[in-house]
Amino acid sequence: MRVRRLGWAGLQIESSGSTVVIDLVEESEPLRSVLPAGSLLPASRTADIALVTHLHSDHADPAAIERAVTPGGAVLRPEPFAGTRAETLWTNQAEDGFAQRDLNVQTVRDWQVINAGPFEITAVPAVDGLGDPQVNWVVAADGKRVFHGGDTVFHGLWWLIQRRLGPVDAAFLPINGAAVDFPHLRPPSPLPAVLTPEQAVVAGSILRAAQVVPIHYGIDQPGVYEEVDDPATAFQHAAKRHGVEARMLAPGETIDL
Repeated sequence: MRVRRLGWAGLQIESSGSTVVIDLVEESEPLRSVLPAGSLLPASRTADIALVTHLHSDHADPAAIERAVTPGGAVLRPEPFAGTRAETLWTNQAEDGFAQRDLNVQTVRDWQVINAGPFEITAVPAVDGLGDPQVNWVVAADGKRVFHGGDTVFHGLWWLIQRRLGPVDAAFLPINGAAVDFPHLRPPSPLPAVLTPEQAVVAGSILRAAQVVPIHYGIDQPGVYEEVDDPATAFQHAAKRHGVEARMLAPGETIDL
């Protein structure tokens, strides 16, 4: 299994000639400074499956997914938010985008297992910091397992995920601990809406990850979206304190498992 970081939260996983992409995003206004160059994105129509943790614009890009996925390839995503148009403000764009495209989009439930080519893919529980539906993913192939954490907050289901799916060889976890102040969330919360560096390390430890790779950091917008100070350094320090193996991957870099 080969895993390539695509920038922000995006991953590309390859095994036996098949490819899975997770949270593939090519166009998103907040991410312009951290998204990779186009050469890092999967070649057109080469991904067999696209996985989406949730439908925020920094994790779900229907147009990019359509360009990347082979004809007939599946797009797996969490169930829609059951609410009014105003309540689903942050998922409307992706919902509309998927509806306008010729994609084989399938919704999944927690603990649902999908077998596709060499991959066994399991949707596992996650908690979104804004209250929208989210799943995380465990992707297994070649006797190896990768965990992808979207932008979940810390929750009490890490132990159950580990017990049911066993240790993972690499856990890709968000680390920027962002506090958000968005108009549709009133009153605002000063608490992190995504894992902090130390929470990511602890989650990786509970998952018994052989290595924890940080994702989802590098954007700070004071007063709106404020990440913790220097999340990458804080993550590495926390990993040392907890005895967790930290692996830093720049966009475009790969690891072979």
